[in-house]
Amino acid sequence: MVAVQQEKNGRIRILTAARTLFDSHGFHQTAMAELAVAAQVSVGQIYRLFKSKGDIIEALVHDDADQWCREMAEIQARLDSDELTIDETFEQLLLHTIDEKDEALSFDILAESFRNPAVADTIGSMCQRFRTFIRYFACAANDKLSGEALDAAEEMILACLFGLGHRSVSRPRLSASNAVHRTAQMIVTALRGVR
Repeated sequence: MVAVQQEKNGRIRILTAARTLFDSHGFHQTAMAELAVAAQVSVGQIYRLFKSKGDIIEALVHDDADQWCREMAEIQARLDSDELTIDETFEQLLLHTIDEKDEALSFDILAESFRNPAVADTIGSMCQRFRTFIRYFACAANDKLSGEALDAAEEMILACLFGLGHRSVSRPRLSASNAVHRTAQMIVTALRGVR
């Protein structure tokens, strides 16, 4: 039991250190020895828990996806209980994305997905999980959406989430709160306009 807890704690420390180092130094520029020092584990322990840095990236994506899906389920429950309007629902959805603190890491992970099929599959699976919630929210805005129109709505919303999550490099003019509010309004207006 103690060994299992130590392994879990080591995994958490490795992923926490990896998130920080990969975000500040880059995925490829971070040496395993540097990661071991930051996580306060041995290089051997890293390799017992993860086969490679690619496996660490996959674990980070899985952890983030699990957390984000829990948050989207909470947003959905709040919408279903009439605690949130559909506009507020999209604001909450976008707020999570725009508040992304690991923007550089996110870019690095996306770049790695083009080189590493396993990372690409992990991101694809993550997006598939998100699509279920996105479709639900789109239909809450317009219950007549179906088929290709619903597929297009899903793609548009997913693109907005990705784009807003990486907006700092575009030197935005709006504050995060204004961007979220206006974008949510535009998404809901667009969804309601589809016949």
